[in-house]
Amino acid sequence: MILALALGAEGFGPHGFTGPAQAQDSPFAGDDPVAKAPSTLDQIQKKIDSLADVPTRSGNNDRELMAAKSALDDITGQLLAMKAQIAPRQDDIAARLKDLGDPPKDGQPPEATDVTQQRNKLNAQKGQVASVLNRIDDVSKAANDLAIKIITTRRELFTRQLLAHTDVSVDSMGAALMSVGPEMRKFVDLVDGWVSFAWRFKKISLASALVLSLALALGIRFTLHRLLGPVIERGKLEENPSYMSRFSVAFWSTIIPSFAFAFFLISTFFFLDNFNVMRPDIQPIINSFFGVFWLVFFAARLAIAVFNPWAPKWRLVHVSDRGSRRLVAAFVGMTTINGLDYAMGSIAQTLGSPIELTVLKGMMSSSLIGLILLVVSFTRPFLPKTEEEAEAGRPWSKRTALALRVCGVWLIFTALIGYVGLARFVATQLILTGGVVATMYIGIRSGRAVSERDRFAETMVGRFMQRRFNFGPVALDQFGIVAGLLIYGFVFIIGVPLVLVSWGFQPPDIQTWFYNLFIQINIGGISISIVGIFSGIAIFLIGVVITRWFEKWLDGNVMARSQVDAGVRNSVKTSVGYFGAIVAGFMGLSAAGINLSSLALVAGALSVGIGFGLQNIISNFVSGLILLFERPFKVGDWVATGTSEGFVRRISVRATEIETFQRQSIIVPNSQLINASVGNWTHRNKLGRIDMQVSAKAINDARHVMAILREVAGEIPGVLRTPEPVVVFKNFDGGDLEFEVRVFVGDVLNGLSVRNELRLSIFERFKAERIILKEEAPATADPPAPALDA
Repeated sequence: MILALALGAEGFGPHGFTGPAQAQDSPFAGDDPVAKAPSTLDQIQKKIDSLADVPTRSGNNDRELMAAKSALDDITGQLLAMKAQIAPRQDDIAARLKDLGDPPKDGQPPEATDVTQQRNKLNAQKGQVASVLNRIDDVSKAANDLAIKIITTRRELFTRQLLAHTDVSVDSMGAALMSVGPEMRKFVDLVDGWVSFAWRFKKISLASALVLSLALALGIRFTLHRLLGPVIERGKLEENPSYMSRFSVAFWSTIIPSFAFAFFLISTFFFLDNFNVMRPDIQPIINSFFGVFWLVFFAARLAIAVFNPWAPKWRLVHVSDRGSRRLVAAFVGMTTINGLDYAMGSIAQTLGSPIELTVLKGMMSSSLIGLILLVVSFTRPFLPKTEEEAEAGRPWSKRTALALRVCGVWLIFTALIGYVGLARFVATQLILTGGVVATMYIGIRSGRAVSERDRFAETMVGRFMQRRFNFGPVALDQFGIVAGLLIYGFVFIIGVPLVLVSWGFQPPDIQTWFYNLFIQINIGGISISIVGIFSGIAIFLIGVVITRWFEKWLDGNVMARSQVDAGVRNSVKTSVGYFGAIVAGFMGLSAAGINLSSLALVAGALSVGIGFGLQNIISNFVSGLILLFERPFKVGDWVATGTSEGFVRRISVRATEIETFQRQSIIVPNSQLINASVGNWTHRNKLGRIDMQVSAKAINDARHVMAILREVAGEIPGVLRTPEPVVVFKNFDGGDLEFEVRVFVGDVLNGLSVRNELRLSIFERFKAERIILKEEAPATADPPAPALDA
């Protein structure tokens, strides 16, 4: 009743207590997202309706289809964000209704009027939220259906263009040849008019664009060369470079110039466009030629990096000098022909050239590429490892030669029978996809070379880190692994989109895929975000670092100054560490987008499992976590338990593997190591004490025997001088004197050899000093050997 009066007095809105209750016609305020959702959804529905006729109206224009698909992707993202903002309101309203309780039944006392009004308002809000969410689902379905229709239309368009059959008869080719001259004159007039226009009216803008582009490109190249150039130049000085060094130099000598040249071309196009130097009719032509320039430049750099006609020791493939030159020429030639084909296609589209000329151009370029493949298949480029590079070489393998010939003949035949689009597409993929995949392979091998053991320390970055931060070999080796992973990521982030673009996928499609990959991956009802996962990991690591710093500060400042007992200090520090790690873990899980309520289900399942007989497994699991965190012993320690003694080889969350001195592996459950006493000979350090029992006859002088034992113990290699050896006269029983020699060794793992050497030295010294250990027989000239009990 008190809750009812409070709710009625103050009002309980969608966001909690909102002040005095106000009578409103709408269950939500005007600026509330739920109240604004209907108008927003109306606008979104209008956008979807305006795009509904795109598949039929622009069925032959892939650019318009791609733009419509991109707009639908934006709409879908907006709808998902709206739903994510509104959906939690259902649970909030349901919780408030549960707090209010059920309305009174017939025969029960009536409730307060304010409570009834508040319940009615919450029910109205609940109905409106449900209505908005249903509307969002309907609009999302409409957007997804239209997107699927556009994707299907684009796929059909691609198939039609790829498998389109054109006329390649004598008459059509003759007409195409007759149109070459007029089209060339039209192109020359177009370029001449633009050059005259730029020189007369845009001279300063043209010069500024070129100078700025060149300055930026040189800056990029200088920066990259500054970072990676010394590694490449130093590598080139190697007399016999390793295979991995060759891969690394090839990768960076291809990427750095290609990236700088691409930046120059892109910035030039950008400045020319923004300075209004380009006219709309010349813009697609310049764009296509810039693409051809970069493609040919990249192909030349890649071919030289792989085959290297001038430096045989840096070749990635064991080919002859003549073979390397021919392969470089073939690859660059095919790339140039294919690039000019597409540049001329852009010219033909701008000038409105006859379709026969386009067919002739595509047929000639595909046939020339096929002819080059045929010529390459008959070359003899490869060398056995024992031959010199100047030798003639041996031919391709039968399978490779056959594949090249079949591919070359197929390209020529397909173009001649009229499937020019298919032939051009296959020729393009042979060049673009092959070049990108080859570069990716070189990059992967380069990353592997950097991440090899002790290789990162040889790089410029590694030496700088060693000099600046005084990192050791182990730390540098770990950084090498990270550097290799970064190179792998760089290769795939750059290479995969290029391969997809070459196969006809548009950049907005690739952008959407990457966005969905890194922002939201839906698996059933679970949403996973790679960015969220990395954010959660980063938050967890930061939390652990802060926890460790707080532990040291609390232990070294607060408790040390308060003269708290060492045991209490250790307990408090350990508890703080566990608590901080748990809090950091929960924060990381929350940042990663993992619903913490699912952990309650896991805990409930575990409790049921424990009730059905998993006590031992859970006990071992928790004990393993304690062992891993507290580290009472570590891998390599010499431990002694109640049942076994040996070296720790592996610690897992369930059991610990101990290898005995007889090389027997014993798997000990972790709970036994936690609940029982465990001796660790090497916990703090490897310092240890060796005790040896020695007996002698009472006829000997006890002080003299003790002096001999002390002297012998001090001369044994491996025995520490501090603490010094100790000899104890333990007992005398009848005719025997019992002594104990105690020595300390720096490495208890070498105790067996020290013990053995000590026995031998005592035996030899007793024999020399004629120490009697038992009654001498009458015929014995020399004293008997001592009996050592150790």
